[in-house]
Amino acid sequence: MNPLVSQTLSTAQTIIEMAATAAFALSGIIVGARKQLDVVGIAVVAFLAAFGGGTLRDVLLDRRPFFWVANSWYVWAVLALCVMAIVTLRRRHLTMTERAMQWPDACGLGLFAASGTQIALDAGMPGLIAVLMGVLTAVFGGVLRDIVCNEIPTAFRDHRPYAVCAFAGGAVVVAIERSIESPTFALAFGAVLATTLRALAIRFDWELPRWQAK
Repeated sequence: MNPLVSQTLSTAQTIIEMAATAAFALSGIIVGARKQLDVVGIAVVAFLAAFGGGTLRDVLLDRRPFFWVANSWYVWAVLALCVMAIVTLRRRHLTMTERAMQWPDACGLGLFAASGTQIALDAGMPGLIAVLMGVLTAVFGGVLRDIVCNEIPTAFRDHRPYAVCAFAGGAVVVAIERSIESPTFALAFGAVLATTLRALAIRFDWELPRWQAK
């Protein structure tokens, strides 16, 4: 596989990746603020959340350079978002709650699930592998964010569907691309579906079966 070809994204993919990166960076900023980290700590958490999933995807797909290295303005954009968010949060004295983090996290989850799946399909991966790549892209950044902040990752401790929503969004991307061959529609519909499922799970407290100790 030619790494230069594999890094070529459509306009829709680029927009989705940008929005997903910003959403996860914001979730990292909120978690860092809740933990009362300093400015550097908040920036590190934001960067891990924003770039962690996509970096793992690129490693597994052997895409070089990594997406944020090939497009260094991603780094500048996340850094600018950190500065603006920190200033805004301090001036308005907003209370950082876990629920405040969950909404940008849900957006990032859906967007990265769809884009990660489509990028894997473009790299020639089978449907199931492409969906799993989408799930890893969507989940791993949040896992790193929570581990660094000394929390059990949301993907594991939140009994409301999380990775399941990402899997559903990725599966829809594969299904649409193979049925009507419309990559842009597949990307948009998969992202909206995964994000909506996660938002509904948060809103209505849907829960997966949990382990019951006997």
